[in-house]
Amino acid sequence: MLGESRESLETLGVNIVAGEEGTVASLRGRIDIDSSPALRGQLLALFKAQHPRSISIDLSKVMHIDSSGIATLIEALRIARNCNTELTLQGLKGRMLHLFEATGILQLFNGSIGRDPSPGSKAL
Repeated sequence: MLGESRESLETLGVNIVAGEEGTVASLRGRIDIDSSPALRGQLLALFKAQHPRSISIDLSKVMHIDSSGIATLIEALRIARNCNTELTLQGLKGRMLHLFEATGILQLFNGSIGRDPSPGSKAL
């Protein structure tokens, strides 16, 4: 059971749900140098296949993100703008929220960041 928990924390999971209001890509686990290429591939496929008007990336279940994960999200933002797709982030809280604020990434997304309304989360 301990090995199973550790594995679930280290594995990146992506669940993409398309709806009338837009597409939500819910991520869980770790976004790091090992998982970023797979995430990039899935996001590229999403932009190409569905041509969604809006995509929201839910980071509420992401346990860890490194610089390669951040670079992947910034690249997704660039691609979204080229495709006339609105890209937002949601579920930022705690350490991850602080990281995105401290690095200026919130500004890149023009303040269109959905935050988890739980205690300890900051609102715009």
